[in-house]
Amino acid sequence: MLASLRSRCSSLPSHFTSPPLPSLLDQSWKLGFPASSRLFASSPSFSSAAGSYEVLTVPEVEKILADVKADNVIVIPTQNQCCWADFTIIATGRSDWHLKNIAQALIYRAKQKQIGAKHVKLPSVQGYNSKWIVIDYGKFVVHALDEKARVYFNLESLWTAEASTNDNSDKVGDDGLGFLVDKS
Repeated sequence: MLASLRSRCSSLPSHFTSPPLPSLLDQSWKLGFPASSRLFASSPSFSSAAGSYEVLTVPEVEKILADVKADNVIVIPTQNQCCWADFTIIATGRSDWHLKNIAQALIYRAKQKQIGAKHVKLPSVQGYNSKWIVIDYGKFVVHALDEKARVYFNLESLWTAEASTNDNSDKVGDDGLGFLVDKS
């Protein structure tokens, strides 16, 4: 078994076995981590000799969200406002099951698009068992929230000039998490 692992390691391309270039080490990652850690991170986009390759595009994500009947889908260009994503996509799910279905549909389509590829790149998913699921594709981030969380967090106001003047604190309890409690 050790021999087979060694043979696999010896057949890896040189950029996996050789140390990172000094020019990469001089650059800092956008969030403050050293550039060498980027080599080991799973990112849904990567560069190849033929050019840049994206797992899914924004129009494909919009179509998937329409297919799973996500409500109130908004695509916000954020390339001039932040350095970690070019687009923020916000969608509303009607239930916990619907939120999970949105995330599963996006992941499934990313897998299907890469059938036969040498390296499969999957998005990062956070909050899978909550009222707010974040799917990070690298160039864009999808936020799937339930209706109460969407109203409470009002993510659109963070990225658009039309910031809401509504005060959300009077809609919830003293702890600020009133949207999580079903008061019906």
